[in-house]
Amino acid sequence: MRRVAEINLDHIIKEKKYYPSPDNWEEQILYFLMVDRFATGKEEKLYNPEVDYENALQNKESRQRWEDYGDRWNGGTIQGIISKLDYLENLGITALWLSPIFKQAAYEETYHGYGIQNFLKIDPHLGSRDDLIELVERAHERDIYIILDIILNHSGNVFSYQDENTPYRDEPYEIKGFHDGEGNPTFNPDNPDYDKAWPEGGIWPEEIFKKETFTCKGEITDWDAYPEYVEGDFYSLKNISTGEGPFHSFKPSQALKHLTECYKYWIAAADIDGFRLDTVKHMEPGATRYFATEIKEFSRCLGKKNFQIIGEITGGMEFALDIMNKTGLDAALGINRLPGLMEDLAKGYQDPREYFDIFKNHDLKGEDYNKWYQNNVITMFDDHDMIIHQGDKARFAADKEKDSLLANAIFINLFTPGIPCLYYGTEQGFDGSGDSDKYVRETMFDGEFGAFRSRKRHFFNHGHPVYLCLSRLAEIRQKHLPLQAGRQYLREIAGEDEQYHYPEADPEKGYQGVTAWSRIFSQQEYLLAVNSNQKETLKVKTMVDSDLHKSGDIFYRLYSSDDSQTAEKLEVHAAPDNNTAITITVPAAGHVIYRFRKNNN
Repeated sequence: MRRVAEINLDHIIKEKKYYPSPDNWEEQILYFLMVDRFATGKEEKLYNPEVDYENALQNKESRQRWEDYGDRWNGGTIQGIISKLDYLENLGITALWLSPIFKQAAYEETYHGYGIQNFLKIDPHLGSRDDLIELVERAHERDIYIILDIILNHSGNVFSYQDENTPYRDEPYEIKGFHDGEGNPTFNPDNPDYDKAWPEGGIWPEEIFKKETFTCKGEITDWDAYPEYVEGDFYSLKNISTGEGPFHSFKPSQALKHLTECYKYWIAAADIDGFRLDTVKHMEPGATRYFATEIKEFSRCLGKKNFQIIGEITGGMEFALDIMNKTGLDAALGINRLPGLMEDLAKGYQDPREYFDIFKNHDLKGEDYNKWYQNNVITMFDDHDMIIHQGDKARFAADKEKDSLLANAIFINLFTPGIPCLYYGTEQGFDGSGDSDKYVRETMFDGEFGAFRSRKRHFFNHGHPVYLCLSRLAEIRQKHLPLQAGRQYLREIAGEDEQYHYPEADPEKGYQGVTAWSRIFSQQEYLLAVNSNQKETLKVKTMVDSDLHKSGDIFYRLYSSDDSQTAEKLEVHAAPDNNTAITITVPAAGHVIYRFRKNNN
């Protein structure tokens, strides 16, 4: 399709039955994958760390080839994802978040998908419209939801300015021309030849193929200066004008209206379950609200009563909450410091309270503090940008002194509040690191830019210990509602001296001990703990809820990373000041879950 006007939504949805939304997204486990880097469906030889580790670095030529492929398309496809649905289902994943799949400018190596040239076409590197429809159908058969990563406020590099250097300024720059299929500014910005430009030149649909679509104010130089961060270009990506006016009387631009119709089309055509909306900070709140309202109302007409819109909202916790309350977004992706705090908690680099205090919401106003985190935050540590490691991108396992604690990080991610999301490759212990985003975007399939600096080996290892651990933990989470929705309490712990205290980190050495917390829901308490000491199994006393328990009550082991070291049953005993406690043993670099139910049912 070339034009939004060609879309007939009524015809598409007529007599079509759509897959319903989940009642609660907090019950899901998300998995974010970069489509170009995930799978081809033709994987042959499994990676063997003993012989394949860094096999791409054998000589200068081989290393350069590996490096070069990190900056270009590698060959992952939507059909490749379909071929790995069993792998994902067995892992315990219930929702897939796909990197942007729409057509990129043909002259750019924007394999990541954030440089869109046609909002109504799947990029041919990745597949077709029919492939997407098949993926969603096959995923739904396994009760797996599909979330698309989408962009509203910028396009790909679809035109050139008259000036060579274009830092942000208040007045628009002149456009030299829209690009043809080779990236040359061939087409008149005032009167483009649509027929000659189709399909590789300009920007599509045709309704947005005009200079009025763009702000044309040059590249952002100060990422915190308003209105620069709303009106400026993301480097070579061109900023789209989404409208103007104060929030309560905001007038959406024609471009925003047309793009909204494009995304309605993809919901209708492919039965999509949610969107992850890119760069929300860089949009006027009125534009975000317009889009969210239109999409929510449309999806509800299809029977999708809880269509999820996740916003990438940087700028601080208060800003994220304010934007969500204003705009109708359902969830925020991480919250600034949260990914780093989660990683540092697992590694013992910080005082555990720094992470758990986030969930107290002391500074947030409103009656239901807990709900903000249960339903409204996507929590993850590894991701495709790794902005928590500015200048030196690094996955969790790149820290070789602490990589044995990866399973603890996954444990924390799954069993503390929020909607947990895993980044592809984490379940295989990927350890990418370097001074560019590409180093944390390795291929899972047997391509030229494989993980662990390898090539021609794939990583879909169902027997990998981290994969098996995540699979088991995901199964437990899905079976126990309190582990998805329970209120959370960091617990005081004590040694033999019965001096109870919250875990504290040494300013120089960090914290090499047990962190314990409870999730409580409907008179049920689950006691969870991780041990950041990689060498020693530790035994500690940890408080439990004294209103729910009395001495002699029993907690039952639900899970341990080492059953041989942990008791099957633990008896509640008295603690100072009329409190109650249990004594737990947590394996080195391990984790445990104990469960109490009223009347021991």
